[in-house]
Amino acid sequence: MATSQQPPALQILVRGSEGFSIWNGPPFIDNQPTPNKLEKVACTSTKFSDDGSKLLVTKSETLSIYECRDFREIKSFEVPNLLAAALSPCGTYLQTFQKSSTPQEKNVVLRKTATGDIVYSQFQKNMTKLTWPAIRFSSDETVACRMATNEIQFFDAKDFSKGVIHRLRVPGVTAIELSRTPGTHIAAFVPESKGVPASVQIFGCGDSQTQLIARRSFFRCSTVQLHWNNGSTGVLIVVQADVDKTNQSYYGESKLNYLTTDGAHEGLVPLRKDGPVHDVQWTQSGSEFAVVYGFMPARATVFDKKCKPLLELGEGPYNTVRWNPKGRLLCIAGFGNLPGDMAFWDVKEKKQLGTTKAECSVTSEWSPDGRYFMTATTAPRLQVDNGIKIFHCNGTLYFKKMFDKLFQADWKPESPDKFGEIDELVKSVESLNIDQKKTQGQGSKLSQASQKTAPSNPPVQKPAAYRPPHAKNAAAIQAELLGEGPKELSKNALRNKKKREKQKEKKAGEGASTANDV
Repeated sequence: MATSQQPPALQILVRGSEGFSIWNGPPFIDNQPTPNKLEKVACTSTKFSDDGSKLLVTKSETLSIYECRDFREIKSFEVPNLLAAALSPCGTYLQTFQKSSTPQEKNVVLRKTATGDIVYSQFQKNMTKLTWPAIRFSSDETVACRMATNEIQFFDAKDFSKGVIHRLRVPGVTAIELSRTPGTHIAAFVPESKGVPASVQIFGCGDSQTQLIARRSFFRCSTVQLHWNNGSTGVLIVVQADVDKTNQSYYGESKLNYLTTDGAHEGLVPLRKDGPVHDVQWTQSGSEFAVVYGFMPARATVFDKKCKPLLELGEGPYNTVRWNPKGRLLCIAGFGNLPGDMAFWDVKEKKQLGTTKAECSVTSEWSPDGRYFMTATTAPRLQVDNGIKIFHCNGTLYFKKMFDKLFQADWKPESPDKFGEIDELVKSVESLNIDQKKTQGQGSKLSQASQKTAPSNPPVQKPAAYRPPHAKNAAAIQAELLGEGPKELSKNALRNKKKREKQKEKKAGEGASTANDV
């Protein structure tokens, strides 16, 4: 439910070569963003907490925590040999990973952001994207856990001094994903081993909940991506294999599986086209999800949480899906090595709102209020044409700014419940469409007036065919023969023409002399 209070102002974090600054978000005054109190703070990386209450700023081996209400620095830490850092979802804890020289040195450290006190530490030999952060939290920070060898360890998220309060035995586990809203379940991935197929297993989070709730096994699996929905009723599993045995794809093969906590569904999502799974995302409510899949042109489909297709979004050069925070609007796009096509849909009304392009985009995300969609071209992925584009939710361009070097552009996170209802958003989209029609109508009136003053419409010039550079002479001759361009001939063509004329005159003279002789 949306509150009756004034919604918070949108804010954008922009990080360039000189540091980061905070912009006041749209709607802009005079179509230009204005910087907030915080301007050009030198840093190497920045990251908001999930709820937007804290901001983590990294400066070499120094970590600074900012309070996002007024962007005031509240704490600073010196962390030598820093390799990675992350905030907990509510910004209560700061987790760091350092380079360690000996096993006795505990290199994973958990601190309270308010006081800087170390509440937990451990040794970790190495870290990957799948295993970082080492300690996982639910969205409300009521559940905390970490993956260890052949087991999952649970902590009291409010008092880490108690140590491990519960252990869940999962032999061979290599990746875990804790359900976030609420943190009632955990999914564990066990890869293939000695002929035993890989599997994803779901367990409950609690001292007495050690029994397996759901399980899905599959062969030809190298890695998985686990996507819990809000409500913790189901998890989508993107299964990826390094080798495609059908030899249809150089990049391996992928399948989309769906597993529910109540056992109602366990199996593949019924996709209607062969090929890889490019992207999948749940709505904010957790009742629907959208998938972009298949060989190019890819296909996009919206499903409900019972895996029944609700809406087909057609085919196109797409590999990205982004749900509006309100869950009614949807953007499908083709970024990366694709040309940047974007299509905006109203899923409830099952109609397309508009299409546009954002070439060379690296990141893309909806604003927290759901009214704007921002894309950014950033370094080091792309070193040229760095910039930000902001679109209305029907695809019309609202703002564009280019940078010599741009490393990051992010919305400050806010809860969607703090903003207006979806009906207000749809009305704003309709008003934008009406304004566009009015401007188009005015343009058509002007064109009609110009047609009245003009005696006749000018003839449409036919586009010339492509001519290779080495065939300029032939192109000139052909243009003269067809009447498409200047009749000036090159020196060689003119010389040949004179020769032909002389030959004709000679033949004509010979013909006349023979006639006289007769």
